[in-house]
Amino acid sequence: MSEETALLERYHSVQNRIAKAVEQAGRKQGSVALLAVSKTKPVEMIAALAKAGQSSFGENYLQEALPKIAQHPELEWHFIGPIQSNKTKPIAENFAWVHSVDRLKIAERLSHQRPAALGNLQILLEVNISHEASKAGFSPDELIDAAKQVAQLPNLTLRGLMAIPEISDDPQQQRAVFAQMKALLQQLQNALPDLPLDTLSMGMSGDLEAAILEGATIVRIGTDIFGARSYPQTATQSTGE
Repeated sequence: MSEETALLERYHSVQNRIAKAVEQAGRKQGSVALLAVSKTKPVEMIAALAKAGQSSFGENYLQEALPKIAQHPELEWHFIGPIQSNKTKPIAENFAWVHSVDRLKIAERLSHQRPAALGNLQILLEVNISHEASKAGFSPDELIDAAKQVAQLPNLTLRGLMAIPEISDDPQQQRAVFAQMKALLQQLQNALPDLPLDTLSMGMSGDLEAAILEGATIVRIGTDIFGARSYPQTATQSTGE
């Protein structure tokens, strides 16, 4: 079996898992978008998936992502990794979505540096839902106040929330944490009824079913599509997929 054939088999397997989970949840087919997390993977794999119909790709590392975006500007690119203040300008200029806005300063910089000609940057606030010291993100308690401030910024559209919960093999534990995220989004919708708060980015290879059962609208899948990863020595595996 060729590498491309194996890639497409994994891709279609993930699509089937999503469809089954959507059906189990009693939701409409098409209500959950698949974000293919292509970090550390070559552009040839991205091109193969794009040919198969995948249009949205997630990247964690800016310097790795920019050449891929340059080769495939027709695709929808999502930034899902940690954001350093000195990296906000190229992120604002090159991505359609940012999932990992973890503090107000980052939102302000993205707003200021987003070219108006590109239209609004779609953003999600990252929530540290498992209260892990090693994870970035807003605490649930500060989320509504932060969202109200972000909502005032030009050149951004706040669409919802993202989370990377603590890893668990227990489906009930997985669902419990994702249910908290759904409740937080509902609180935001009530507090800011004029915003298009329609997005919950949660669920990865090991817990996508639990995430969909609790309302995920985007699942971020890397390993189960692209296979195992080899990370740069300076990289961490704590974000995205």
